Amino acid sequence: MGIKKNILYTSVLTTSNYLFPLIIYPYVSRVLGVENIGLCNFIDSVINYFILISMMGVNIMGTRQIAIDKAQDQSLNKAFSSLLWLTFITTAIAFILLIILTYSIKELNENKDLMWYGAIKLVSNFLLIEWFYKGIEEFKFITIRTLIVKIIYIVFIFLLVKERKDYSIYYLLSVLMITANAIINISYSRHFASFVVRLVSIKPYIKSFIILGGYFFLTSLYTTFNIVYLGFVSNDTQVGYYTTAAKLYSILLSLFSGVSTVIMPRMSNLLAQNKIEEFKSLLSKTTDYLFTFGIPLVIFTTILAPNIIYLISGPGYEGATTPMRIIMPLMIIIGYEQIQVIQCLMPLRKDKNIIINSGVGAVVGILLNLLLVKHLLAVGSAITWFIAELSILVLSQIIMKRELNVNFPSKVFSKAVGSNLPLIFILILIYLPLRNYENVIVLGVCLVVTIIYFISVQLFILKNPILEHYLFVVKNKFKRY
Repeated sequence: MGIKKNILYTSVLTTSNYLFPLIIYPYVSRVLGVENIGLCNFIDSVINYFILISMMGVNIMGTRQIAIDKAQDQSLNKAFSSLLWLTFITTAIAFILLIILTYSIKELNENKDLMWYGAIKLVSNFLLIEWFYKGIEEFKFITIRTLIVKIIYIVFIFLLVKERKDYSIYYLLSVLMITANAIINISYSRHFASFVVRLVSIKPYIKSFIILGGYFFLTSLYTTFNIVYLGFVSNDTQVGYYTTAAKLYSILLSLFSGVSTVIMPRMSNLLAQNKIEEFKSLLSKTTDYLFTFGIPLVIFTTILAPNIIYLISGPGYEGATTPMRIIMPLMIIIGYEQIQVIQCLMPLRKDKNIIINSGVGAVVGILLNLLLVKHLLAVGSAITWFIAELSILVLSQIIMKRELNVNFPSKVFSKAVGSNLPLIFILILIYLPLRNYENVIVLGVCLVVTIIYFISVQLFILKNPILEHYLFVVKNKFKRY
């Protein structure tokens, strides 16, 4: 399947990742309240650490290896069998650790029903094998399967989650959604590969598995660890504030993350074929895409943060406003960091460099958590995340320059920022007199103004070829009708 169709399917998938939470989250946040939302997110963050132990680096390494071996059945079966067996071993270890710690730590034992649901999630993630489908570029299957399961999930959320005490049902349904995807994935995989015991050879994969696993673990020390640490030193309400801000951010970041997911296997192939110029051209296009659409989105969401939070989560979540305003610029920082790490350094197999960078980010994250979070609570967690990610971006750029002679696209970035500076003042001038009006009116007016400004600047001043291409495609489609 061509890269354009893959991006199309992934765009549909990422759009669903944007729309479905917008359908569910406003409902569950109002029904369950900030404290119970915080509790579910705290437990889920703890479970995600066990999933890190279970999956280590297979999501990236597996995608990379399957993309290389997919053309030969024997090689594909060997890679699939070996990686599946390797993750089975680590999942068993993680499962045993989860049970021990659940009954050893007071905060976890008090919520052992949620922890047991989390154990189901741990096993389901092992069988999810998304790395396999991404490697063989079956994005159509991933998209259709996910949409069907999510629709069923939404129906059950509205049917079964009715009051505050239903937070455990909400978490169980979220886990079962992953379980359903896992059952479908592992069943359908036999159409492409087979698990063959005699082909199992985990030794060639252990090094990358551990190194990339170390990368994800270290990365978690300045991302999800913030939630865990905040839960231990404060309360579920503060966790609810921080995770609400992070949730809204993650929904928006997913619009770009899908592009990196699709392009990574293609980048690996281009490097394997030594097509460096084509590699750099694709890299440049994704960077332009990020800056073009990301910067105005950051401006809009930062200024309108209180209105967006109220619209999505309802009353009682006002404490998420400042964390959200600190977090939203991460859309650009992490977006470009994903280009560096997922699209470039991982296909280049610069695993050691990646883990060193993450180690620096982890140290920064842990130190700032200890210094800030106990005093600044959710705001401290947001500041910690921002500074840690910024340090990673700087270090990754140094490696990019050294290995590929690729500089930070300062001219493109400066042009994108400069062209959007007037938008800041325009939105503030509109927002101030409207702030006492209905929330939907404020957001609607500001959104329309942002879209008009964006299209006008990109088409008539910058003459952006990306937007011109999209509008040309849309125009031709309308002509057909």
